[in-house]
Amino acid sequence: MKELKENILAMEAYAAENNVPIIEKKSIVFIMKYIKEHNVESILEIGSAIGYSAILMASSSVKVQVTTIERDETRYMECLKNVKKCGMEKRINVVYQDALELNLSEELKYDLIFIDAAKGQYIKFFEKYKNFLKPGGVIITDNLKFHGYVGESSKLDKGNLKSLVEKIEGYVEFLKNNKEFDTTFKDIGDGLSISRWKE
Repeated sequence: MKELKENILAMEAYAAENNVPIIEKKSIVFIMKYIKEHNVESILEIGSAIGYSAILMASSSVKVQVTTIERDETRYMECLKNVKKCGMEKRINVVYQDALELNLSEELKYDLIFIDAAKGQYIKFFEKYKNFLKPGGVIITDNLKFHGYVGESSKLDKGNLKSLVEKIEGYVEFLKNNKEFDTTFKDIGDGLSISRWKE
């Protein structure tokens, strides 16, 4: 446990130094608690970055298996290194590919799908992977407040930030109006949503 803590601290330092966005502590604590309380065993993560959230999710319970997808080669290599350092190679499968181009076997089903990749593609990720959910499974999405900008896009000057924030606002609307899923929004960390199939 001590070794895991040290590795996690080293990852946090690396992320800060190299400008790698990693999940906020409050958010990952909430997700880890959710994993324990709902006996989650299989997780698909879209957007590994350096493996921070995958490692913490896997550490929630010895039963947890994570498949995580990363398209950036530098981050993918860093993620592999961190997974190995934490001794989790048997429980975390790191896939190097663009999640929108990856074709998973249709037989694969997950208790939890975690979306934390390119914010502008959230709707596409959701639509592509929703059918890989087990009955009773959920899709959790991070960064729905996006540093407090979401809901404030009209005040932003035209540019990349405005366009990205508008896309996240569009995703929030997509979730609210989705006839297939019930979504709850949590004001935790940078904003989380939890979506499950309607009965």
